[in-house]
Amino acid sequence: MTLWDGVLPFYPQPRHAAGLSVPLLIVILVFLVLAASFLLILPGIRGHSRWFWLVRVLLSLFIGAEIVAAHFSAEWSVGSVSTKTSYKAFSVERVRAHVGLHVGLEGVNITLTGTPVQQLNETIDYNEQFIWRVGQNYAGAYAEALEKGLPYPVLYLAEKFTPSSPCGVYYQYRLAGHYASATLWVAFCFWLLSNMLLSMPVPHYGGLALLITGAFALFSVFAFASISSMEMGRPGSEALTAPFTHPQPRPDCAVAGVLCLLLGAAVLSLHYARPSALRLFLEGSVKDLESPTKGSSPLILSNPLHKQFRASDLTISTNL
Repeated sequence: MTLWDGVLPFYPQPRHAAGLSVPLLIVILVFLVLAASFLLILPGIRGHSRWFWLVRVLLSLFIGAEIVAAHFSAEWSVGSVSTKTSYKAFSVERVRAHVGLHVGLEGVNITLTGTPVQQLNETIDYNEQFIWRVGQNYAGAYAEALEKGLPYPVLYLAEKFTPSSPCGVYYQYRLAGHYASATLWVAFCFWLLSNMLLSMPVPHYGGLALLITGAFALFSVFAFASISSMEMGRPGSEALTAPFTHPQPRPDCAVAGVLCLLLGAAVLSLHYARPSALRLFLEGSVKDLESPTKGSSPLILSNPLHKQFRASDLTISTNL
């Protein structure tokens, strides 16, 4: 099915841009709640171990949040252009609009915003999503968009990613998205494992888990960035080029991966060079939680019945 087949003269009310997706908002909310909960109990930690736990917990939450949020982000690659384009198929009426293309691991998101928004007695503010994850039919979603009669720039860009498009980009991005998604979930599992191992007296395996976490996080970025840059065509008077060789907000995911590699290398280096110092560093913070602070009086529990039983009272004599 091409762009011009099955276009009906019906134009639905536009859907306004929703910003962050619902799964991404849930992920951000969960990690914010975890961070806030830890900050609430932070004053109960005494001594110098308070700063140790502050850095350790917040750094770990940052890494985990970046790994999960990257999976649900729709901005692994972004392209946009402000152009004068046709608003409806088979119409000579043109509008000035900002066209945006957001490519994620599970599909594409196309935005169309008029400049100004009110043109041709209509509100031009569209945000349409086309999913290619397992179990979803991208071609079917595109056919539904044709039946709805969505604006021409949205259909033009959505057609580029259909399986039957001569551009041949559907299978590239779909395969790259699946590999990147799988490696991110593996990185998240090893992140959980590293936290458990570092809390146990096995820092060696905790460091290895951190190295594996960083390796898989970086591999997900490289897997998607391996797709070459291409020009998506001309939805109007200007060309829309999506910078696929430069993952847009994913430097933060790369930073999390590099951070895991550095932390894992530091833990392993201390394990082989100075294992006693590493053990004292990890276990000492836990002991500080149990020991009283310097200068505080120890807590002594006395039993009034203790005085009734002395060593002399416990002597037993036997007369034969």
